[in-house]
Amino acid sequence: MAELSWDQKELDAIQNVIASGHYTMGKQVALCEQGLAAYLGVKYCVMVNSGSSANLLMVAALFFKKENPLKRGDEVIVPSVGWSTSYYPLQQYGLKLKFVDVDLQTLNYDVSALQAAITPDTKLILAVNMLGNPNDFKEIKKIIAKHNIYLLEDNCEAMGAEYESKKTGTFGCMASYSSYFSHHFSTIEGGFVSTDDEELQHILVCLRSHGWTRNLPGTNAVTGHKSEDDFEESFNFVLPGYNVRPQEFSGAIGVEQLKKIDQFMVTRRMNAKIFAQEFGNNPNYYLQKETGVSSWFGFSFVLKKDSEYSRRELVAKLKKNGIDCRPILSGNFTKQSVLKYFNYEISGSLINADHIHTHGFYVGNSHNPMSDKIKTLKAAFE
Repeated sequence: MAELSWDQKELDAIQNVIASGHYTMGKQVALCEQGLAAYLGVKYCVMVNSGSSANLLMVAALFFKKENPLKRGDEVIVPSVGWSTSYYPLQQYGLKLKFVDVDLQTLNYDVSALQAAITPDTKLILAVNMLGNPNDFKEIKKIIAKHNIYLLEDNCEAMGAEYESKKTGTFGCMASYSSYFSHHFSTIEGGFVSTDDEELQHILVCLRSHGWTRNLPGTNAVTGHKSEDDFEESFNFVLPGYNVRPQEFSGAIGVEQLKKIDQFMVTRRMNAKIFAQEFGNNPNYYLQKETGVSSWFGFSFVLKKDSEYSRRELVAKLKKNGIDCRPILSGNFTKQSVLKYFNYEISGSLINADHIHTHGFYVGNSHNPMSDKIKTLKAAFE
């Protein structure tokens, strides 16, 4: 549920930024980056203005690596169900997308379909941790072990999720995160890219701010060295970058939110247990099957073929009872009309994605206890 997760601490943090007179990206952003890196157990986090911008920089950075950079026309495997801006940067950088089916219950990659899709042309796999649920990274790592393939994670919906005692967002060379209002922790708008690769971190920092050198260290992986003369480096542009910097307000709020994230996870998982107790073992629908330890962004329903009611009927019933719900993100993204602008192909059948497209929806989770709301949801179903 989209409920504000702030208290007086966040409001005081905003006031402190106002009192400082420094509103653009600065000390608070750096502190937030360091805090999130420590939470995830990675070396670097780069904060940006949204999760969508995080996806953009993550893809762009691979084009500017000194060794084995991505090139236009390279093949990237993507899940057939995801969010629009998981896919758009790949199209914008001229990559060829290969859509693969997802599992009907986990909503993540059908691992056998993923394995069948890989060819000698495959350079990148994008894993989207759907609705907070980790992908099966053990199997994905096995699949790509014999190939020279980059792995990226779109972790925008899965902050705090874990797989084999590791946080999601730590399995690929980079991962994206969102701190949008309704997500696991909120800076209202905001996003991050995490990595353990210093070269990628330097490229991300450069791309984030106009492609200039100003924010790079004196010795760096982009230019090698930069001048000690600040004037010379003020407007020195070396990469075709963007302006996707966050504000100090977002950084300051994020510092406070990170102190609460463990408790947010406890509550979300408690809500998930209650949800499973109320809705589990029903012959009409599948609930999302947890892989590892989900951070439960939301609670999905995928109606079975022989369900006694239709999605249209259920959505109308929920709306009548004041309960908000959404499709499972894009559904089968290959059915979206924007695909006419893409260079893409479909690997095998997308039978599960098709079913999710017409029979799936989800309701939100919250950092607050939801026992009463879940019971209201159950009553609406009945």
